[in-house]
Amino acid sequence: MKNLVVLTGAGMSAESGISTFRDAGGLWDQYPVEQVATPEGYAANPELVINFYNDRRKQLLEVKPNRGHELLAELEKNFHVTVITQNVDNLHERAGSHEVIHLHGELTKVTSSYNPNDPRYIKELRPDEYEVKMGDKAGDGSQLRPFIVWFGEAVPMIETAVEYVEKADIFVIIGTSLNVYPAAGLLNYVRDGVPVYLIDPKEVRIVSGRPVHVIRKGASEGMEELKKMLLDEAK
Repeated sequence: MKNLVVLTGAGMSAESGISTFRDAGGLWDQYPVEQVATPEGYAANPELVINFYNDRRKQLLEVKPNRGHELLAELEKNFHVTVITQNVDNLHERAGSHEVIHLHGELTKVTSSYNPNDPRYIKELRPDEYEVKMGDKAGDGSQLRPFIVWFGEAVPMIETAVEYVEKADIFVIIGTSLNVYPAAGLLNYVRDGVPVYLIDPKEVRIVSGRPVHVIRKGASEGMEELKKMLLDEAK
């Protein structure tokens, strides 16, 4: 089976009703990024940050994977699919994708404030535990914080992502502006001659200079078109 590696961003989940951060009316318009997505913001007002992510988790209970997520999962019948996502939701997993690398952390998990990447302290929350309170402690006695990679923090999974991208036979980008590094740099690790597809309703500037097959559609419509193309080519 060919290795199909897919990089997904906020546009992947937008059709499910999850607010994007960068678009007009998105979350960054309501909450300055410095307040809710940086270590400094957390240090200054941990309660605000914890409640912000409590609200994001509750939103997850109200949304479902969209057709784009489902079509991506269905491609596992024909390809070895690895999803590398910048999204912190669990919609890829809920749609049936089995191999998902979360670059920016996972909303449904919490961890230690002292040692956020120590696997001993990372905990998956059940839906009835989605409300984290001040005073809830990790195993090392620190306040439980969201298992989210904030701006200014290292991205621990990027090396793993690079390894998969280097082995890709087909590389697909869905719903990301390619503005956030290091994720945006993954395109540089795709081998020469490997086909690259980009699904996004908006124009995305690609500076790599390599040929990219652009599908100017949203995630669901774009995935319908891509799936047909890939299966036709595989015949």
